Amino acid sequence: MIYKELIVWKKSMELVKEIYTLTKKLPKEETYGLCDQMRRAAVSIPSNIAEGNGRKTDIEYARFLNISRGSECELETQLYICIMLNYLTETETKNAFSLLSEIGKMLNTLINKLTNN
Repeated sequence: MIYKELIVWKKSMELVKEIYTLTKKLPKEETYGLCDQMRRAAVSIPSNIAEGNGRKTDIEYARFLNISRGSECELETQLYICIMLNYLTETETKNAFSLLSEIGKMLNTLINKLTNN
């Protein structure tokens, strides 16, 4: 299946848009810190899904999906940091957390199918 047809890729692209919207609310002093890091982590998720899909073997594909999974966990932590620092509220981040949870489950399922776990 081509990566653009995968629901997990589509949801990841939706998450990128959500994160870019949220990071616009961060203080200016976080422009080159937390903001950039969150955006890179968000962009990494669909990018690695796409790159892995273009690889020749299921093992290579699963490796890139695992990188996406790591970026998903990284981004989740960064959202918690934003809440802890009072940069964002739980209400503002609700959709992002929901997407992250959904994406994480889909990535786990896909990884398991590829690795026969």
